[in-house]
Amino acid sequence: MNSIVFTFLAYLIFMIVVGIITYKKTHTLDDYVLAGRGLNKWVAALSAQASDMSGWLLLGLPGAAYASGMGQWSIWMCIGLATGTMFNWQYIAKKLRVYTELSGNSLTLSEFFSNRFRDNSEVLRIVSAIFIVVFFCFYTASGLVAGGKLFESFLGVEYLVALTIGTIVILIYTAIGGFIAVTWLDFVNGSLMFLALVITPIGVINHLGGFEGVLTQVGSINIDLLDITRGVSYNFSEGVFWDSTGAIGFIGIISALAWGLGYFGQPHILARFMAISSLRDIKSSRLIAIVWVVLTLLGASMVGFMGIGVFGMDNPLPDSEWVFLELVQLIFHPLIAGILLAAVLAAIMSTVDSQLLVSSSALIQDFYRRFLRKEASEKELIWGGRICVLIITIIAYALAWVEGQVLELVAYAWAGFGATFGPLIIMSLFWRRTTRNGALAGIIVGGLTVILWDIIGTPLGLYEIVPGFILSFIAIIIFSLIDKEPSEEILDEFDKSVRLSKPGAELED
Repeated sequence: MNSIVFTFLAYLIFMIVVGIITYKKTHTLDDYVLAGRGLNKWVAALSAQASDMSGWLLLGLPGAAYASGMGQWSIWMCIGLATGTMFNWQYIAKKLRVYTELSGNSLTLSEFFSNRFRDNSEVLRIVSAIFIVVFFCFYTASGLVAGGKLFESFLGVEYLVALTIGTIVILIYTAIGGFIAVTWLDFVNGSLMFLALVITPIGVINHLGGFEGVLTQVGSINIDLLDITRGVSYNFSEGVFWDSTGAIGFIGIISALAWGLGYFGQPHILARFMAISSLRDIKSSRLIAIVWVVLTLLGASMVGFMGIGVFGMDNPLPDSEWVFLELVQLIFHPLIAGILLAAVLAAIMSTVDSQLLVSSSALIQDFYRRFLRKEASEKELIWGGRICVLIITIIAYALAWVEGQVLELVAYAWAGFGATFGPLIIMSLFWRRTTRNGALAGIIVGGLTVILWDIIGTPLGLYEIVPGFILSFIAIIIFSLIDKEPSEEILDEFDKSVRLSKPGAELED
């Protein structure tokens, strides 16, 4: 246990030191929000995916695989996520990087939408910024809950104490270092997460006497755990351990695959596209990101699945999301376990810091600078951003006070962003006829559909991102077509973005 504690302390100190070092490199709001658009291909790729996956990759996804076997969450959701990653990098990254710089050097999604559609009323900026802050409070809370579970599991620290420690550390280095600190630490965190999800499955397979032994152990509990079309139920408090629930069904498969749609609207991922230094780096970043995502998703699912065989009916876990934490401590030497468990903290930090930064950017850039202090100095804006990080952290901390399931919180926020902004990002980059009123309608319809769908209890068991995404698309098309056509200025800028997004083009051309 001492080795684990030592590893964690070393990791926490390292993060704070990085924040202090990058503090001296943050001179403008552009530096604080997008690192001056200077990310290299490796940092952009791993930072984007590490901030994407968060603590749910090592807690939520393995926990879902532990509770369901090879069914809905192990296979179908991972297929959706991998596909979404590929399409996002292939079709969105370069176009968004080009367009956000062309449209007034936009630093946030809210600012991009406002500039893209020449929204002088600022309504588009305000509405999009509100949805960003609301959904990020829930997303950030999921990361803080994951941190609480981490310390609660292996240090024996009470949940609220663990929650407080993790929150303070994240707050310090995010507020001090800004985007530069966040992205470089996410690069380190992404590497550590990748290492953990490659080493851990190998160690478990060896522990169970080979992969054949894994299948035998799991199949002996319930053969449906090996079937990608069948579902099982797991509820420790009710004494339900992998009971068959029948076929997953079309709705269940669609809901799992639909996670891939969320990628197009995640502000913290899209911010990495906006910050890449060169368009030529995007192709390499895309390959790095896709390989990372496929292997880590596979590793996380395998960890949860193999945890069924390790713990079995004799020692079922009270919380399925502890499976990675418990496996690591059971199988590996304490020093190695400490390093692997630090990967969980790395995963949590890599997303929460990004979410805090994007949320604070929306408040300081889209509200404070635009409406309260148009002549604010760069120093004032940077410190304003830091104060906003503190405010959002306090709200997320309050939401995380009641411990819940990490995956459920992530699913809600993921659907919120995907449905609110995903369709508009696609239409803004690919359809010249998109108008300001169409954009506003898409944001409102997508966001409210997710909120209302969840309130009424997710009818048919359909993941809320599906109706939200579809209705948002429809709203954008309808309201754009009944609106007057965009001005020549907007159309010319769109055409220019298309030219500069072609292979071999660079913005300076």
